[in-house]
Amino acid sequence: MGKSKLLFITHEMSPFLELTKISEITRQLPQAMQDKGFEIRILMPRFGNINERRNRLHEVIRLSGMNIIINDNDNPLIIKVASIPAARMQVYFLDNEEYFQRKHVFNDKDGKFYADNDERMIFFCKGALETVKKLGWSPDIVHCHGWMSALVPTYLKTTYKDDPTFKHSKVVYSIYNNEFNESLAADFAQKAVMSDMTESHTETFKAGTNNALHEGAVQYSDAVVLATENVDADVLNYVKNSQKPVLEFEQTADFENYYNFYDEITNDELVNVA
Repeated sequence: MGKSKLLFITHEMSPFLELTKISEITRQLPQAMQDKGFEIRILMPRFGNINERRNRLHEVIRLSGMNIIINDNDNPLIIKVASIPAARMQVYFLDNEEYFQRKHVFNDKDGKFYADNDERMIFFCKGALETVKKLGWSPDIVHCHGWMSALVPTYLKTTYKDDPTFKHSKVVYSIYNNEFNESLAADFAQKAVMSDMTESHTETFKAGTNNALHEGAVQYSDAVVLATENVDADVLNYVKNSQKPVLEFEQTADFENYYNFYDEITNDELVNVA
């Protein structure tokens, strides 16, 4: 496959943040693909409980300084980077004082789901794509992991569909078992609309539930990965009806199945949903 470019967008990754199975896969899969010849980039939020000193994060001045607009408000985006020496991989962290500099990740100290988790998600998805543009790096495949990345496929197939950075990118979405039981804010789908979009593009997301986010992401993805064994039956049915290429769940150590799946979707002429 040559030096194909593979972008991972995730809200957690070992050793920086370990909440669920996602953190293991997003640590092991990029390294496995790099070992097979891929050029890798990884983006994730810089949540407040990620220790900057221990993980040696430092700001990338040339990438920082952008503003991400949500609900007509400008939100500064700071980009930091850290290396995983054993894997020769760099991880880019998206930071914002208001959204991410908290002691807890998705729930407060009393276990209550943050009311602005919807805006934090929108900020992360928009910020990730703008960061890649600023890197001047065009991925062949964008692989999204976790509910916080669920808007990325929609944005890639609407606002960014003709952008030179992403024009030829295939987008893959990994579905995991239920990650949260609450719902995002009632006006989430409306706030998520970007330029060259209408509310019809985010209609599937409207309920703001974990399932709604998965289904919205599947709608706009080129291919889907069932990354855990116990995926919700309604989501599985939605995936089946979508007729998108699917990588079935398989307990694997070498990730050869992912490598073959990437090869398949980059060589097949898939229909982009817009």
